[in-house]
Amino acid sequence: MVNETETLGGSLEDLHAFCAVIEFGTLSAAARERGETKGSISRRLSRLEQRLGVALLARTPRSVSVTEEGTAFYLKARDALALLADASASARAAQDVPAGHLRLTAPLDLGVGVLPPLLTRFRALYPQIDIELLLTDTPLDLSAHRIDLALRATPGNLPDMSYRASALAHFRIQLYAAPQLAIPEQPHELSNYPVLACREQAGATTLELEDERGRQTTLTIKPVMRTNDFASALQLLRHGAGIGPLPDLIARESLARGELVTVLPQWQIARGTLYAISLGGAQAPARVRLFREFLRQQLGPDSHTG
Repeated sequence: MVNETETLGGSLEDLHAFCAVIEFGTLSAAARERGETKGSISRRLSRLEQRLGVALLARTPRSVSVTEEGTAFYLKARDALALLADASASARAAQDVPAGHLRLTAPLDLGVGVLPPLLTRFRALYPQIDIELLLTDTPLDLSAHRIDLALRATPGNLPDMSYRASALAHFRIQLYAAPQLAIPEQPHELSNYPVLACREQAGATTLELEDERGRQTTLTIKPVMRTNDFASALQLLRHGAGIGPLPDLIARESLARGELVTVLPQWQIARGTLYAISLGGAQAPARVRLFREFLRQQLGPDSHTG
């Protein structure tokens, strides 16, 4: 079966040249409009006719006229070029105009504990952007799942060089509790308080803490409650289940509302970085670049939530 694209062959400029001759009446006028020479336009027409195997124009020393086949071809070629121009304009507009469908993926912790108020604020700023959120702890391939932006606490092994990981915010994992609970003043006192663990294994839990000066201490604690994700840990801690670890990004809203307090604020369990992973980097559509920068501003150290 013949592929029509292969039949037409190379440059779309040949089609533009043909349409210009029809629309402006002569090769000379078409050449002036296209910024080419008359000979260049003539060669484009001959090349196009040779590929199609049909005469599109009847030429005489003094004039050129369109054939019946040429008229039929012109009408369809003109419409096709208009559609292509519209598609090109739409693609270019996506780089500048904040509109369209934004498909995101994030871990459950972030999706439940961090993103809801941020997505609401972003939509208020850019109502022409609609958002689809996929929550999963499994890293998804952006290209295969048509995802615009992935939020991950580690960039991982990026499957393709066209993927770009951009740091959004640094975070710390610390201990938190509801304000009505009694809290320890020193790490070694934790064994006397109800502790929640975000781990699945049974038995005692090892808790490693580091203070602002780099001093470390390791505690063995028997948790009163366990969960395997920070999203549920946040809700349990807010309701007074005990003392437990959370990334400060997830605890921030509850801290601002007075629903949580920091336990042993000079000590931390770990540090990390939240990344935005996308295809194309600086060439990403406007909706992706705007959302990425919005998150960086909202989650940065100088941001204020609530």
